[in-house]
Amino acid sequence: MSWPVHPALGDPVMDTMNFLNEIAARYPAAISFAPGRPYDGFFDVEQIFGHLRGYLDHLAAGLNPAQVRDALFQYGPTAGRIQGLIAEALRQDEGFDVPDESIVVTVGAQEAMLLTVRALFSRPEDVLLVCSPCYVGVVGVARLLGVTVRAVPERENGLDAGDLELAIKAEKALGNNPRAVYVIPDHSNPSGNTLGLETREQVLQIAHREQVLVLEDSPYRWAGPSEPVPSLKRLDQHRQVVQLGSFSKTVFPGARVGYVVADQEVAGGGLLAAELAKVKSMVTVNTPPLSQAVVAGALLSGGGGVRDLTAQTRRHYQRAMQLTLDQLQLRLAGLPVRWNRPSGGFFLSLQVPFPADDRELISCAEEFGVLWTPMRYFHPDSGGEHGIRLSISCLSDEEIATGVSRLAVYLTSRCSATSRQ
Repeated sequence: MSWPVHPALGDPVMDTMNFLNEIAARYPAAISFAPGRPYDGFFDVEQIFGHLRGYLDHLAAGLNPAQVRDALFQYGPTAGRIQGLIAEALRQDEGFDVPDESIVVTVGAQEAMLLTVRALFSRPEDVLLVCSPCYVGVVGVARLLGVTVRAVPERENGLDAGDLELAIKAEKALGNNPRAVYVIPDHSNPSGNTLGLETREQVLQIAHREQVLVLEDSPYRWAGPSEPVPSLKRLDQHRQVVQLGSFSKTVFPGARVGYVVADQEVAGGGLLAAELAKVKSMVTVNTPPLSQAVVAGALLSGGGGVRDLTAQTRRHYQRAMQLTLDQLQLRLAGLPVRWNRPSGGFFLSLQVPFPADDRELISCAEEFGVLWTPMRYFHPDSGGEHGIRLSISCLSDEEIATGVSRLAVYLTSRCSATSRQ
């Protein structure tokens, strides 16, 4: 007998991450521009022990030995143990203050998305607006939870505030309730675009006027220039922004520690963060204390923030991105291919004159030894058929140069074949 499962598990978006992992394993000799992993060349195993010791010393300054032991060995509070340190990091790095109790420590930003969408979306008419293209993780969460997703197409420079306003009004005209808009404003996954200050301010004005929350996903803020554009949360004057954060792209990927800043008041009193903690208690119970301890120790070693901790990796990402752009310009000149030019981050996107689908990806891996990601994965409805995402984050300079060279041979071959059709 075959047992039925939730219909959302049949959605193609659910296979995206597993498919990319499987492809990478199938072609280990190929240079892969597919995974959005952080660069690990600056990590040292000994750092783990140093971070743990730093956090233990921090705890010992205010707790007795039994309490220190409890802080590492026991489950701990559902909302987390290190909210105070995260709040301090936000003060130092981002320039805004939130109370400790408005923060929930999560198992990566992915759990933060699940908790937030589950808590906020309760009625059939509630709609989540997302950019298109969009990170597949939030679309997958929405589909699993039965939440309607509506796409707002990105322009070349990212989300346009006027398009967002039109989308909100269109949903309201249909009798729907656009509850929130999800956006990655810095070095977005997958496009690599960053929203300018004026657009951020416009988005917040629209959100306040239309009474729509903004879910700001910010894992890549410290993967770019040393002075990023102010975050939406920093610019927020009306508590319209719920910020989803992660230390997985910066401090320690394997710890899988994220957070959500939810300082909004909810009906009946109290903060949204407390409601998220209720959901978390039924999902993961708590975020592993050892993971929190390592991240906390890292923050302490950086003087309390992420900015100084990421100085070396930010330089790497900027150099890797510029090298990639230079190589693309050198090797693709004359081909009918366009690409954007991010200032940093993990990703950039190309437009090609042929359908960049799974079959093309496999052919490129087998015949040319290079992997990439079809952009169509990131379009919730349809679109992206002629788009390619390149991730440069975990590659060395040599791998980037060789990979772009191989990609150029592939694109030259495909563009030539397309022009003859």
